[in-house]
Amino acid sequence: MKDKLLETARKIKEPCEATVNEFREKWEQLSIEGSRELSARTDYEKLIGKGNQKMAEDNNRNFPRFMESLFSDYKPEVFLETVLWVFRAYRSHGFHTTYWPANLNLWINLLKKELSPKAFEEIEPFYTWIIVNIPIFVKLTD
Repeated sequence: MKDKLLETARKIKEPCEATVNEFREKWEQLSIEGSRELSARTDYEKLIGKGNQKMAEDNNRNFPRFMESLFSDYKPEVFLETVLWVFRAYRSHGFHTTYWPANLNLWINLLKKELSPKAFEEIEPFYTWIIVNIPIFVKLTD
């Protein structure tokens, strides 16, 4: 299963420098907006677990930082291992598996709205790859 994930991650193309720079300029504001939108959901506590608001906010700050570094020097192995670590760590703190599609879809919507079409086209596959593979990440981290 993990080998298959790595194979699919290797098919994602590293964004160009202009896209990375555009993301770098906008990720901080996107992080703030993402946290605001996520926390406004009526099912917020169900997604993140009781008492995990600070952890969810930290994730929305750290996630784009990681993605920026990944976009700058794409290593599919690092991408896969980091996603698996995040699933293990956050689930052990009470985050529900529905957190990831909710938050990642929110991020995709923000990115589509705020990035140029070219930048969005280059970055979106990373987020979609995570969403599509959530069931496998869950299985691997159970």
